[in-house]
Amino acid sequence: MSELSVKHLLGIKYLNEKDIQLIFETADHFKEVINRSIKKVPSLRDITIANIFFEDSTRTKLSFELAEKRLSADVINFSAGQSSVKKGETLIDTVNNILSMKVDMVVMRHPNPGAGIFLSKHVNASIVNAGDGAHEHPTQALLDSFSIREKLGDVAAKKVVIVGDILHSRVALSNIFALQLQGAEVKVCGPRTLIPKHIDSLGVEVETNLRKALNWCDVANMLRIQNERLDISYFPTTREYTQQFGVNKALLDSLDKEIVIMHPGPINRGVEITSDVADSKQSIILDQVENGVAIRMAVIYLLASKIK
Repeated sequence: MSELSVKHLLGIKYLNEKDIQLIFETADHFKEVINRSIKKVPSLRDITIANIFFEDSTRTKLSFELAEKRLSADVINFSAGQSSVKKGETLIDTVNNILSMKVDMVVMRHPNPGAGIFLSKHVNASIVNAGDGAHEHPTQALLDSFSIREKLGDVAAKKVVIVGDILHSRVALSNIFALQLQGAEVKVCGPRTLIPKHIDSLGVEVETNLRKALNWCDVANMLRIQNERLDISYFPTTREYTQQFGVNKALLDSLDKEIVIMHPGPINRGVEITSDVADSKQSIILDQVENGVAIRMAVIYLLASKIK
C-alpha cells in the first residue's frame, strides 16, 4: 500500500503531489462508504483520537468527529473554552495530560500560527492541524481541491480565483499551496487592504476588479470577511465591500461563461454571496461539506496506518 510522506498533517506546504493524490484516492473510497446504508468501517477500532479546539468551530469539529466515528475510532473531545487553559495551563501541559490517557492522534485548532508544528516536536502522537491562526487549514484546502476535481474532472490547468479577506485567511494560504501543487493557476481578488503585501512571491496574481477575475476563472472560492480577526477597519462599510466584491445572481448570469462557486463556510449571506448564488446549481458548497468528511476520513486513516 502507498503511504504518506509525512507523519503529521501540519500544512499543505509539507505535502507533495503524490500525497495529495493518495489522499484523494482514499477519499474516493470513503465517499462510497458514507453513501452506504451502513456508514461505518472498523478500520481504526484500536485508535484513540483527541479533538482539541482552542478556538470555536462548529463545522470543522463536527466534520472531524463524524469522520473519526465513521472509522470506528475512540474519540475524546476537548474544548479549551471551558477548560484549564483558561486557568493558565500551557499547551504542552494540556496535551501531555491528554496523551497520558494514551491518545494516538491529536486534531488541533489553535489561534497561534505554528502551534501544531510546536506540538509535533514535543509529543509522541500524530498531529492534524485543523487550523492555526491565519496560517494554514490543510484539510479545508484538500476538500476544496477534491470538490473541484469531482466537479470538473481535474484540478490541473484550472483557473481558480480566491475572493475576499486573503490577509486573515488560513483557507486562502492552504488553497494556494494545494492548487499550485496540482498545476492550477491561482489569482486572488479583494480590497488591497485585505491582500497580503508579498503574495506575488507565492506566484499568485492580484486582481482588484471582481468582474475581470470572474470572467478569467473556472472556479471562484468566496471567502467571508473574518470580522473576529479585524483589529482595524480595512474597508469603509460592509455595504461598500458587498458592492465591490460580493457576487449576486445578476453578476453571475452576466458573465461570458458558467463558473463554479465555492465557499468554505460559514457564509455571510448577502455579504460575499447572495442566497440565490449560494443555493444555485453553480454552487458546490454542500458538496464541499460532504467531501469534508470523506477527506478527513482519508487523512486520519492514512496517518493512523503510520502509527501502528
